[in-house]
Amino acid sequence: MTAAVPLTRMRSIVVVSDRVDWHPDDGTPDPPAPWQPVTGTPPAVAGGYLERLPLACIAAGIVERAEIWHHRAGQGAASFAPAAAPADTRLGYRGFPIVDPAAPFDNAAMLDFVVTHGAPHILVVYGLGVAPALLAACGNSVILYNSIDAPALRVPPEVSARFDLVLTGAQWQSDEVAARHPGMATAIMPVGPEFAGIDQFRPLDGPRDYDLIYVAAAQGYKQHDLLLDALETLPRDVRGLFVFGYGEEAERLRGRIAAAGLSVDCIGPPGVGVDEVNRLMNRARFGMVCGRDDGAPAILTEYMLAGLPVLCNAELVCGRQFILPETGRFFDPAGLADAIMAMRTAPGGCFPRETSLARWTWPHTIARLRPLLATAMARKNPAI
Repeated sequence: MTAAVPLTRMRSIVVVSDRVDWHPDDGTPDPPAPWQPVTGTPPAVAGGYLERLPLACIAAGIVERAEIWHHRAGQGAASFAPAAAPADTRLGYRGFPIVDPAAPFDNAAMLDFVVTHGAPHILVVYGLGVAPALLAACGNSVILYNSIDAPALRVPPEVSARFDLVLTGAQWQSDEVAARHPGMATAIMPVGPEFAGIDQFRPLDGPRDYDLIYVAAAQGYKQHDLLLDALETLPRDVRGLFVFGYGEEAERLRGRIAAAGLSVDCIGPPGVGVDEVNRLMNRARFGMVCGRDDGAPAILTEYMLAGLPVLCNAELVCGRQFILPETGRFFDPAGLADAIMAMRTAPGGCFPRETSLARWTWPHTIARLRPLLATAMARKNPAI
């Protein structure tokens, strides 16, 4: 069993995603001193769910530096890429080659890096997880987990037993964690919508030439077909916009839209940048969330911060707490067509941006997370 290694001297946070990159990285070989002193002012809390939690920790002064790690199929050395140019050494991305891309990921290169350079003060593990050996090496770190999906824990018990804090998207998820690991700390704090940036998504002036927009991967669990079923029963002047970042269903959905003669435009994949997504959101009157078996999607508060009320599936299993009278409405799947027409006729009465700014942007969430991290660190390392 791998022994815990000392923490890095610099206060640091590492986020390990469950992405396996099947293409060569755009980066340089590992710098000789990976935890070098930081330079520059703290970067803005922006980006996706991988970036916003660690950047919030930097902005709050909890850590000095953050890295986001992922796995790379094939051979070769680990690579590093700074988040910005000129390099701001507070945030970087590191890819580690992996021989067997089976979850939970047993990445020997990642483990060697920790043993050589030290463990981060905070380790955040997402999704399909990592092998117990890496968690053992980071035994002095505070280890957080979020599944980023509907199942509360997407890792086997020998992995989840090493978590110090599990961030969940709903009470039922916290209950599932407690059932597997009685006494384990949990917090309903889904990293996507809860760590929203303040100005990354924002209202813009301009025409609202679409009734609705759905920003979601072109994958079955996002339930685009539920929306298309409803649109097929509505007048063809109801206009929609689908924005796909990725997903294998895009062409099939385009074909269905064309065959039915629907007034729905599709963009992507590949996805477009944040500024373009924000511009596209501002062409619509309201945003859609149609999934059911989904984690609390980040798009919930991203729509709101762009000024859009949200029409959300009442059966969504994680993230229902973000739909308030001030931010949007729920729809019953059987009544989606009527809900669309009602939202189209009277989307007002909502203050989505103001409500999100008052509740869910990162300063509020990091204030809740800070004492949980402090408690976990004191329990593991009383002298630190």
